[in-house]
Amino acid sequence: MLALALGAVVMALLLGLLLLAQAGVLASRAAAAADLAALAGADAARGLTSGEPCEVAASVVGQHNATLTSCVVTGEEIVEVVTELPYPFNVGVATGHARAGPPP
Repeated sequence: MLALALGAVVMALLLGLLLLAQAGVLASRAAAAADLAALAGADAARGLTSGEPCEVAASVVGQHNATLTSCVVTGEEIVEVVTELPYPFNVGVATGHARAGPPP
């Protein structure tokens, strides 16, 4: 009986560790999507690539299966984006934030 209870505790701890690792992976993926989207949007804002900066950023975010929640282009050709990536089982979202533009 003690072995069964100990097995249940070990399984619960392993499940918690797995969920924590998954949260880290999703946070990293959301940040990467934001970084790449901000860079692509900044290129479009500077005229280095074609397209409207926030539409380009949204396309990049979509390719990473994330959602673009905010995109702001300033007059200095700086693009700032915020992305979200949902956790499994609807327990929340991982967010990413990035800002890109020409050097000062």
